[in-house]
Amino acid sequence: MNSLKTLLKQPGVLSIAILSVILLVVFPVALDNFRLNLVGKYLTYAFVAIGLVVLWGWGGVLSLGQGVFFGLGGYAMAMFLKLEASDPITTKIQSTPGIPDFMDWNQITALPIWWIPFKSLTFSLIAVVVLPMLLAFIVSYAMFKRRVGGVYFAIITQAVALIVTTLIIGLQGYTGGVNGMTDLKTIHGWDTRDDSSKIILYYACSVTLLICVMLGTWLQRSKFGTLLLAMRDKEDRVRFSGYDVSMFKVAAFCLAAGVSGIGGAFFALQVGFMSPSFVGIVPSIELVILCAVGGRLSLVGAVYGALLVNASKTLFSESFPDMWLFLMAALFIGVTMAFPYGLAGLFESHVKPWWNRRAHERHMIKQRLVEIEAAAEREPQLDADMRTASAIAVQSDSPAGLVIRRSAP
Repeated sequence: MNSLKTLLKQPGVLSIAILSVILLVVFPVALDNFRLNLVGKYLTYAFVAIGLVVLWGWGGVLSLGQGVFFGLGGYAMAMFLKLEASDPITTKIQSTPGIPDFMDWNQITALPIWWIPFKSLTFSLIAVVVLPMLLAFIVSYAMFKRRVGGVYFAIITQAVALIVTTLIIGLQGYTGGVNGMTDLKTIHGWDTRDDSSKIILYYACSVTLLICVMLGTWLQRSKFGTLLLAMRDKEDRVRFSGYDVSMFKVAAFCLAAGVSGIGGAFFALQVGFMSPSFVGIVPSIELVILCAVGGRLSLVGAVYGALLVNASKTLFSESFPDMWLFLMAALFIGVTMAFPYGLAGLFESHVKPWWNRRAHERHMIKQRLVEIEAAAEREPQLDADMRTASAIAVQSDSPAGLVIRRSAP
């Protein structure tokens, strides 16, 4: 029992435990399959948010193009799913059976060679992480080695998002164009569209997200995490200490990209399609908002931010279809102005001190009660009824209790 209490007192452990209970117990019990699937979709965005915590919150590098890596992971998984849905029997009515339908519509008569490896699920799962990290390495190495940072790096990441979106739309015959890849329904014959499969995918997404949060917490306490925080606050001092600051930034950027790719893969699995609408500048900025609302310094806060913003988006669009965008803007502006460090900052600045203060008061009350009982044992003439009344008053926050705490021996 004492070891459990000691474990829960470790920084971040209790908050992760509460988040685990909410995701794995409360939501599945309280929500129907439709709403649970929506929450599963929200959690796919949380992967990007926790990646931004590492990159922006700890490393001080703001990226406005994380939707690119989310999209690359989603497209890597979607390519495998699309190939499985395009077997010769299913596509026998096409001019060229055995290739995705959008290729047939664009008069492509053979599967492109770079599509062939995605027939393997293993290769596709590796590509979900490796492809975003590879692009992130190319972009960040070129920029950070030349000490390009701050707002200039943010603008460059926006340009990358625009370029990738244009390529996806322009290469319609190979990517599905603006319509994206649809009809993604099976993994080795396992139908991902029925209710039981969606529940399994929800749990898989939740567990993977919690693992990423725990690994991120471990990373924060490691030397790498300490150096990221030091670079954010005093980059020149870290550089003069002999560390290659640029490569640490590259590593953080690649790590955030890989985690974002995992979120994109789960999105393609749970939603059943992938399109360039999740890759461009606007979705990338929305993903930054999730991190900002939840708290850019907190991994757990980023998950709550993703849930809150997306749930509000769904609620507002259902209840106020004509003005939900204005309500979303008001929510973001209000939260960032009132709580610049997000929900996690609100907890640290208001909730946690209040809780600690209440715990200290309860401890002092118990301690004073013990003192009164000890004094009563030393003085037998103290009336038993008075001792009982004193104990009751001390256990409460009543004025009588305050008087007794001040006057009792």
